[in-house]
Amino acid sequence: MEPPSALPRGGRVPWQELLLAVSLLTFWNPPTTAQVTVESVPPNAAEGKDVLLCVHNLTANLLGFGWFKGTTINPRREIVSYAADSQQITPGFAHSGRETLYHNGSLLFQNISLEDTGYYTLQIIKRNVQVERVTGQLHVYQPVSQPSINISNTTATEHKDSVVLTCSTNNTGVSIWWFFNNQSLKLTERMKLSPDNSTLTVDPVRREDAGDYQCEVSNPVSSSKSDPVKLNVEYDFTQQSSGLSTGAIAGIVIGVLAGVALIAALLYFLCNRKSGGYDGPSHCSVFSKANCHAWEREGDFTSVSGPGSTPPPF
Repeated sequence: MEPPSALPRGGRVPWQELLLAVSLLTFWNPPTTAQVTVESVPPNAAEGKDVLLCVHNLTANLLGFGWFKGTTINPRREIVSYAADSQQITPGFAHSGRETLYHNGSLLFQNISLEDTGYYTLQIIKRNVQVERVTGQLHVYQPVSQPSINISNTTATEHKDSVVLTCSTNNTGVSIWWFFNNQSLKLTERMKLSPDNSTLTVDPVRREDAGDYQCEVSNPVSSSKSDPVKLNVEYDFTQQSSGLSTGAIAGIVIGVLAGVALIAALLYFLCNRKSGGYDGPSHCSVFSKANCHAWEREGDFTSVSGPGSTPPPF
């Protein structure tokens, strides 16, 4: 009989022995434990609310654990500790009275403040004296206040004026968005935003730019929109659709007036010539050819009728 360690003739291992070897290897290899993680619930917390640093996959085979503020282990920054055997919870130097520790390792913060923002480290001491550390993070934001809009001028002339609108807010680290007539503003080639979106410039304005403008500020926990500011756009009557300049328009007007004067002078000359050079009465209008003809038919008579004067016969 061959020794158990020897391979069968031909170097082939029976399936039964192969399955047994795999089973033994599976039995002797300890199962891999899930990694301990810390999750902030909710991920972004508003100031004054509650937030939980939730611990996942904490092993039961431990001596205890402790929470520290920051990424290093410093006794003076210890918030709270837990001893598994006695199930005793002991507040640390950094405990503010607003933290509550649970036996599964999770840490609750009540009435959270901006000063609570940052990293927190959980130190786990196992019974084999192995130490494991995992870090979580709190993101705390202040609810934003309502912004306001400052506008350079509320009434602008089309194709001539530019308008600058500025969104003013007391909050930092916020995103700014613009709205036009309660719709998200669609930028045109005449509109420009500053790098932080706080200033909107329209140059030049057109009639389609008239309406209500609003800005909105937001952070991960809140948002607020300003009151609307109305922009009025007036039409510039000196601007012609033909695109003529002011000088060209003035030249046309002068030319028309000169033409009218020339026609008037010509009519006056014709009227005076037919009268034989007589300086006719004022009722011979230089603008009415019919009046000149009527005066011509009347003949030569005095322009002033006195007592006893007889009008000439027709």
